[in-house]
Amino acid sequence: MTTAKSDVIAAQISKTLASRIIAGEIEPGTKLRQDHLAEEFGASHVPVREAFRLLESQGLVVSEPRRGVRVAGFSLDEVREVAEMRAALETLALRNAVPHLTRAILDQAEEANKAGDRAQDVQTWEEANRAFHRIILAPCGMPRLLKAIDDLHTASARFLFSGWRAEWEAPTDRDHRAILDALRAGQAQTAASVLARHVQTIGQKRPR
Repeated sequence: MTTAKSDVIAAQISKTLASRIIAGEIEPGTKLRQDHLAEEFGASHVPVREAFRLLESQGLVVSEPRRGVRVAGFSLDEVREVAEMRAALETLALRNAVPHLTRAILDQAEEANKAGDRAQDVQTWEEANRAFHRIILAPCGMPRLLKAIDDLHTASARFLFSGWRAEWEAPTDRDHRAILDALRAGQAQTAASVLARHVQTIGQKRPR
């Protein structure tokens, strides 16, 4: 198997396992068996090990000497840390994105926000919410920063799902509306301030 093909398979395995972990289908503390996963995905152990590395970089699994890989848990302190990091990094990205935001990009963000308002379940809402943030931040043109933010969104989604798995009612996101209004009005500082406050609220919520 070529290195490129192995990397593609590893990314696919990582994405599938991440979705299961975030949705709560694989609970914290569960040991991930390399041989079982290799058999499930019809792959060798090499891409499975690489998938574990990718998941560990996202904080979704932990690797322990002689004990293997298990699904990571999370504490409220970790949730607050993620919220603080997101607030800082997303604000930085937005400030660099603002000069490149066009009416078409803001219209796309508007549609993502409306999709969130129409969501019938937490997974659909989270996808729309993440799309909104990606759309307004992507024009910053800083791929490493965007990758870090995307990993933090994954951690946020996991916390969100743990709290809202039992029941769900889509919220109307007034902060998204305020951010869009400020960006359309050319008020970059206001948009950044609202974004920072908006992201930090996840660190103030407790799972149900």
